[in-house]
Amino acid sequence: MEKGTIIAVCTSPGKGERKKDVGQGTLVENFGLEGDGHGGDWHRQVSLLATESIDKMRAAGLDVGPGDFAENLTTRGINLCGLKVGTRVRVGSSALLEISQIGKICHERCAIYYQAGDCVMPKEGIFAKVLKGGPVAHGDSLEVVEVPACAEPGK
Repeated sequence: MEKGTIIAVCTSPGKGERKKDVGQGTLVENFGLEGDGHGGDWHRQVSLLATESIDKMRAAGLDVGPGDFAENLTTRGINLCGLKVGTRVRVGSSALLEISQIGKICHERCAIYYQAGDCVMPKEGIFAKVLKGGPVAHGDSLEVVEVPACAEPGK
């Protein structure tokens, strides 16, 4: 199974804001990341974006890093966009996420889009529900533990 690493744990008090890397946090079952404005009883409780995606925006000349795309968990070494909806991913030693959405529609262009003419989050960011809570911190592992047999990638 595919494995990666958590590079940053990011939160913000509200939606539509860049997030700050707080280094560690708690994933709360059926909510999201404790203290984050995106948490709640819905399908996009936690957002994930790969540093490999952020590097694309850096190559376009932007000074961006973890949290700047409003993602909760910044990862490295795992192909997030290649995961299927329904895939289950273990975070750290105990938390369990289920991928609920690949990409998103941005109804309003963000500051990143206006600076670079593009943004990676709508195409390469993914979202998950928290099935089992637990601590999460920089350096924790991220491991695919179950892949649905019938789902299509990105659907």
